[in-house]
Amino acid sequence: MRVIAGTKRGRTLIAPKGNETRPTLDRVKEALFSRIGPYFSGGVGLDLFAGSGALGIEGISRGLEKVIFVDTQTSNVIRDNLARLDCAAQADVFAMDYRRALNRLQRERVKIDVVFLDPPYALWHRESLLDQLSAASILNEQATVVAEMGRDKETPVSQGYEMLREALYSETKLCVYRYCATAGVPLEDVPDSLPER
Repeated sequence: MRVIAGTKRGRTLIAPKGNETRPTLDRVKEALFSRIGPYFSGGVGLDLFAGSGALGIEGISRGLEKVIFVDTQTSNVIRDNLARLDCAAQADVFAMDYRRALNRLQRERVKIDVVFLDPPYALWHRESLLDQLSAASILNEQATVVAEMGRDKETPVSQGYEMLREALYSETKLCVYRYCATAGVPLEDVPDSLPER
């Protein structure tokens, strides 16, 4: 595995041992970032189910100011990769279940601009991950959520998310969403004016 573009371009990453993780293929990663960037001017990312941390590290390399990495099993690998690429100062690593991580981020009032959502494919059939993200109230308005799943998975839909793109790559389906708190809400339920930021 390697970083494809940005300040860390060409640097190699360590992959977790065993079959518990499924690294995102380089061509899928390149397609993903070409759809949401390909570069960023700051912002905070969340790499949920981070595995090696490759997606979040690619985001840092391409300009994200900070990324929060969440994984129950691979936090040491993520920390090693961050140290190897000299970007540990731009990262927080949570060695915990994603639900606990979302609760913690909510308590700490963290706001996220980009989410990389690449869980074990089977989890999509058991959990409403988009709903859990919005319920945690951690997404900035217009945040981008990139979701990776098996190609046979019905595309997730959830109130508050606008589907921007959907693409298939071999056995992988890639979905890009924009978060908007009022998307899909009946017009009579939308306030006349939004609070100033």
